[in-house]
Amino acid sequence: MRVVVPVVEDAGLNSRLSGHFGRAPYFAIVELGEEGRAVDVKMAPNVSKHMGGVGLPSEHILQLAPDVVIVPGMGPRALRLFQEAGVPVLRAAAETVEENLEALRKDLLEELTEGCREARHR
Repeated sequence: MRVVVPVVEDAGLNSRLSGHFGRAPYFAIVELGEEGRAVDVKMAPNVSKHMGGVGLPSEHILQLAPDVVIVPGMGPRALRLFQEAGVPVLRAAAETVEENLEALRKDLLEELTEGCREARHR
């Protein structure tokens, strides 16, 4: 299973989640093996238009073929793109990637069904 998480730093499983999906400096890409344990962790810089690049963050993430995305929150447009692609978006329950993976293993994360109302696009 491939899990993608927006983070504010490149600190592997100890990376703290970004409160703003589209403006996260990095995305942690975690491959989970059997029993839901991390077997590989990579960091991808956010190269979307929100960070001076091109394209939407959700489009870049979908190219990574995630099985699930874990976020504190997300704007309605990004959430809709993931839903249309059949990729579940789960609401984060903790501060770090590792803590959220533990919550995922314990089936404690709820699916995000509504985008953040305060999301603003420039």
